[in-house]
Amino acid sequence: MIHPSTELRFIGPEVGYGVFATAFIPKGTITYVEDELEVRISEQQFLSFQPPIREVLDRFSYIDAEGVRIMSWDFAKYVNHNCHFNSITTGYGFEIAVRDIHPGEELTDEYGIFNLDYPMPCACGSAQCRGLVKPEDFDAYYPDWDKTALDALEHVQAVPQPLWSLIDPVLVDELNGYLEQKAPFKSVYSMRRKSVKASN
Repeated sequence: MIHPSTELRFIGPEVGYGVFATAFIPKGTITYVEDELEVRISEQQFLSFQPPIREVLDRFSYIDAEGVRIMSWDFAKYVNHNCHFNSITTGYGFEIAVRDIHPGEELTDEYGIFNLDYPMPCACGSAQCRGLVKPEDFDAYYPDWDKTALDALEHVQAVPQPLWSLIDPVLVDELNGYLEQKAPFKSVYSMRRKSVKASN
């Protein structure tokens, strides 16, 4: 589920739609939670679909550590990539704002964490634009992504969290363990598809 202070807007024919803040979303706010309504599609199911359906799933879903494609039931699936993203996926089943997001600003994410099957051209326009988001970006950038997530998590208990109750209780326990310094940080690398990890 996407943060309630957001809305879907049409950007243009090249990009399509995007998700924009309708109110101030401070750094450390959980912006998306993988909730119970998300559509989960196994690799076997994906391969059984006709090409037009697979194209939709390629565009609007991401692949988790088990190789399952997850497509949001709400407009969270329209959050676009930006190499200078303002929210990032964590190992705790949610995405978090990594800096303050102001009303009217587009929410953006790092698609390199989504276990891409093939390179994706990027023209995000940021000074950090990589030009191409590649499957191997996960291995190259996850230490930097972890640092970014860790910095944002320092604020998670100090800001309003309307999505908190939707986080899986097991992941809440893991996060609280980290915040209370009783458990190690769960790296974003835990989201890396296992078959890929095994081949490295």
